Amino acid sequence: MSALSETLAPPVINSPAKKLPRALLIGVAASSCGALLLELALTRLFSVVLFYHFAFLAISIALLGLGSGGVFAYLRKHWLAGFETRSLLSALCVANALAVPAVLEICLHLGVSLELSRVNFVRLTAIYLVSAVPFFITGVEFSVLFAREAEHIPWLYGADLAGGALACLLVVPLLNWLGGPNTVLFAGAMAAGAGAVWAASPGARRLTLVLAGALMLLIAANHSSKLIDIVYAKGKFRDPAWVEFARWSAISRVEVDRQQDAKAIVIDADASTYIMNAAPGQWKGTAWERNLMSAPPALANVLRPHGDYAIIGPGGGVDVLRAVSNGSPSVTGIEINSIIVNTIMRGRYADYAYHLYERPEVHIHVGDGRSFIRNSKQSFDVVQMTLVDTWASTGAGAFALSENSLYTVEAFREYFEHLKPDGLVAVTRWEFHQPREALRVVSVAMQALHDLGVGDPARNFIVVSEGQLNEDGIPVAVLAKKSAFTPEEESAVRDHMTAYRTLTPIYLPSKFEDTPFSTLISSNDPYAFARQYAYNVTPVNDDAPFFFFTLKLGQVLGHHQGLDQGIDWKVNLGVVVLGMVLLISMAAVLAFLIVPLAVRAGHPGQSPVPLLFYFVAIGLGYILVEIAFIQRFVLFLGHPTYALTVVVFLLLLSSGAGSLASRRWLDKAGRSVLPLALIASTILLYVLILPGILNALVGMPFVAKLAVSATLLAPLGFAMGMPFPSGLRALASSQTAEARDNAIEWAWAMNAGSSVLGSVLAIVIAIQFGLNVTLACGAAAYLAAFLISPKLRPAA
Repeated sequence: MSALSETLAPPVINSPAKKLPRALLIGVAASSCGALLLELALTRLFSVVLFYHFAFLAISIALLGLGSGGVFAYLRKHWLAGFETRSLLSALCVANALAVPAVLEICLHLGVSLELSRVNFVRLTAIYLVSAVPFFITGVEFSVLFAREAEHIPWLYGADLAGGALACLLVVPLLNWLGGPNTVLFAGAMAAGAGAVWAASPGARRLTLVLAGALMLLIAANHSSKLIDIVYAKGKFRDPAWVEFARWSAISRVEVDRQQDAKAIVIDADASTYIMNAAPGQWKGTAWERNLMSAPPALANVLRPHGDYAIIGPGGGVDVLRAVSNGSPSVTGIEINSIIVNTIMRGRYADYAYHLYERPEVHIHVGDGRSFIRNSKQSFDVVQMTLVDTWASTGAGAFALSENSLYTVEAFREYFEHLKPDGLVAVTRWEFHQPREALRVVSVAMQALHDLGVGDPARNFIVVSEGQLNEDGIPVAVLAKKSAFTPEEESAVRDHMTAYRTLTPIYLPSKFEDTPFSTLISSNDPYAFARQYAYNVTPVNDDAPFFFFTLKLGQVLGHHQGLDQGIDWKVNLGVVVLGMVLLISMAAVLAFLIVPLAVRAGHPGQSPVPLLFYFVAIGLGYILVEIAFIQRFVLFLGHPTYALTVVVFLLLLSSGAGSLASRRWLDKAGRSVLPLALIASTILLYVLILPGILNALVGMPFVAKLAVSATLLAPLGFAMGMPFPSGLRALASSQTAEARDNAIEWAWAMNAGSSVLGSVLAIVIAIQFGLNVTLACGAAAYLAAFLISPKLRPAA
């Protein structure tokens, strides 16, 4: 995404000598908007049809396509010179508009699972390369136009950035109104529209307008009849006969499926929650009462039947129905997905759910659960989360889930701080024969209690499961208090388990059994316990909020024999698949960017390879910083989709302004190192102060948060936009005429290639070491560029 701003457009080198035709500017803006819109829409689509680990795959694909398109335009420039500019651009737009629906169909019909197999590797590679085709065409378009209109680059570059910024503003409403597949088609219509603007003849213009109109008609038809929708998801065929209702949004794809005698809300074709079909006043003695009260989360209702509840992620209303039916006078639900709350529970299925979310004692809020709790002035008897883990990407990529921030030490401290003096936190997670999820909840809660001054929380936990632990996974409830559980409370839990024999005690304060839970709690040191345990169950924090990733490094590298492979295995295995994506990215960069230019150059001595590492450094630095910022702003802005849109928009716009300003400010020798020093030092400063600033200001209104985001990101983005164009000018002026051509193309390709690899590498670093280390690595990359930059000073 430096990427889209920097790879699409070469640097600003010359000033415009004459007025540029307005059609070229409009065409550039439309084409740029369509390209970035396609990239952002693919992040949403990949999270459904693949897994959320692949959301950043779209960024890698876009960068590869744009870079390889530029390389192709360079290698075939003599052949392309035979075509008139506007005719060529219009034809490329037609090809792009036709390629987009084809890419969509292939992505929807190629089922890729998380199984490590040759078939999956081939299918994933096919999706990767086919999806890069529209970006490849866009790369050719822009390379040709900028090369032929070099004297107008400032104006063209401004139009490019304006189009990219417009895409950032459009993506959320388009996903909400049209859905994922239709937003992809809309990007194709934008490409056709750009072709109409660029068309050199009335006949060509009519053709492109007809194509754009056909795509808009297809969008309209698909919006009502669902002609094009999910076919395969997570490697499995999705039978449309099951689906009663489906709708996309910027957050997720939500459908309601018929499942025997029940209706289930299914999120991103993966996580599900049942719609409660029972009236609270009439459930006594029914199957609903038996089923709900025999589940582990019911222990919170047993201990606090008349308490005030805060339920994070209520979904179809399981915990809400249980709380209301047991006598709670106030149930506050915080659900991040407005489709579930307003369209399903208060709208289409309100009668089926007996208007549960419209009862006077039920208060449902649409928003991020942790942000709501943190900003609430209310205290609760129970803060409850039951299997809140959509495992579905929200646009920001691997493990950048809103739910992840719910399971950190800082989050649990906030939950405890918003309890009444005798309140409790009740978290239900899946658990297995070799415990890791509920066990990690205990680990996180224990560290939070330590931070709040509880020296030995041995009597502050109760853990109960739904039967015996097994490899497939069963629900396990962890109850935690700031104060010790009383004998009366423990007796009430025992009586309830006697009444419902499906429940099994795993840890009770007065009963020690040799289980990992008992060992962890009695050790009173979650970090020491985790070092010796088979899985990584160390407490997670906001800097590395990857709660669901429980493999240790050696297990990631393949030493996972003897480990359970339950329903959480897709999360752990997803990190291994990220490595597969990294390998595919590396192979693609070599095949489509580096090797063609190396063959063309012929003699290595013609290309200043050591100097070109400057462009590797700034490309890697930009993408590392950008992705770290996206993840860091998730909690602050309340949702990953907002973080992605706001961060990319601000960095794209401000970096473009910095690139435009770089020629005027950095012409003199020696000045080009100043932005690099400023960038590296500012990033390191942000490593120290950014978490504190965002935490302190998280309670502000959303509009104020946008202003804070702009204040924090725009100045840094302005500086980050300068090194690439100033480096290319310096490289061009320092080379002989014979070598200059190859050197500039190599620099462009290496910058794009490092961004492709960095988009995956950023996630790997964040998972293993945290977001602060990811940011610090970005600063180190800029520091490396600073050390190389003296050799790139422009000739006097």
